Amino acid sequence: MLQKILIIASALILILGLFAFAFASSSKTIRLGVNLELSGAVAQYGQRTLEGLKMAVEEINKKGGVLGKKIELVVFDNKSDKTEALNIATRLATKENVLALLSPVTSGATKSASIAATRYRVPLVSATATDDSVTIDERTGKTKAYVFRICFNDSFQGSVMANFALKTLKVKTAAILYNAASDYSKGLYKNFKETFTKGGGKVVAEEAFQQGEQDFNGILTKIRDKKPDVIFTPVYYDDAGLIIKQARELGMWMPILGTDGFDDPKVVEKAGKKYATNIFFSTHYSSQDTDKRVQDFVKRYKQKYKIEPNALSALGYDLGYFMADAIKRAGSTTDREKLRRALENTKNFVGLTGIISIDSKHNAKKSAVIIEIKNGVHRFKQKLNP
Repeated sequence: MLQKILIIASALILILGLFAFAFASSSKTIRLGVNLELSGAVAQYGQRTLEGLKMAVEEINKKGGVLGKKIELVVFDNKSDKTEALNIATRLATKENVLALLSPVTSGATKSASIAATRYRVPLVSATATDDSVTIDERTGKTKAYVFRICFNDSFQGSVMANFALKTLKVKTAAILYNAASDYSKGLYKNFKETFTKGGGKVVAEEAFQQGEQDFNGILTKIRDKKPDVIFTPVYYDDAGLIIKQARELGMWMPILGTDGFDDPKVVEKAGKKYATNIFFSTHYSSQDTDKRVQDFVKRYKQKYKIEPNALSALGYDLGYFMADAIKRAGSTTDREKLRRALENTKNFVGLTGIISIDSKHNAKKSAVIIEIKNGVHRFKQKLNP
């Protein structure tokens, strides 16, 4: 009797497996799960990323799609919340049966989503999560098999800004102001400090603030008393604008350095044009790049969305084409494992934000640019290679 039950159960499992395979194979579209911050604290980032991604997918589909199928974006808003990011990633990987996850903007939310990617063996690719540990299992030190990114990581970005301070601005002392609740901010703080001190610079102040802080006057007064040549503050746009404004109001007109979190019009809006000057930050691309592909993108984006595309827009756009390229090389629109291997083997993918190759830690090897904000206006400063 038991043997008969086992035979029947095995048959049912086989039938269900074949049915699931047939369902996936007969899908008329390539379903990609999009898990972005479309509301909440960093909604601007998610919205710009989604705009670029949608624009790329529309273009790809107009050209016939990939391997004979159109791409379908299955979009969810994680509300700038880490727990919600994991819940959405789980739903996309299971109930929505997507081929891959296009992950959150921020590093913390991406690390949460990567739990589902690993558990359900579905490739996750982030356009923007820069924290070093996004692609690394912190318990084992090994690369997460299913997690990738197409942006540079914080080790590179922190080093870029430290070297820019030492070699271009030729400063000797720096103060660091960071968000104690942000993986992104803490990682960049660590990497900037390490490179800056190794290069002969001295960090004279290290100050942390808590999430949601609005009044930075007390912290900035402490920093002012140390008389640093520059302030490095690796934060997102809302905090950046407030810090710049309050620092200038305290008479602190030294250069303020940031990272790609500064790459949003909200920084100048919150700081005010008269205060948003002598500001420098690293990011992934410049709309002032004279490359024809970049200028064509800027023109089309402005026509479509009526705003200037920032680095998040360009990274979202690159993500669409990056995924299409990997799916084509995988030779399958349903096999997650083949797609994972194709992503691992990416070499010299040409994007708006640079030529991307994926290394052994699933990081993108590519260049960065430095943007200067002068009197509220963004200006391309220089390009730096890995």
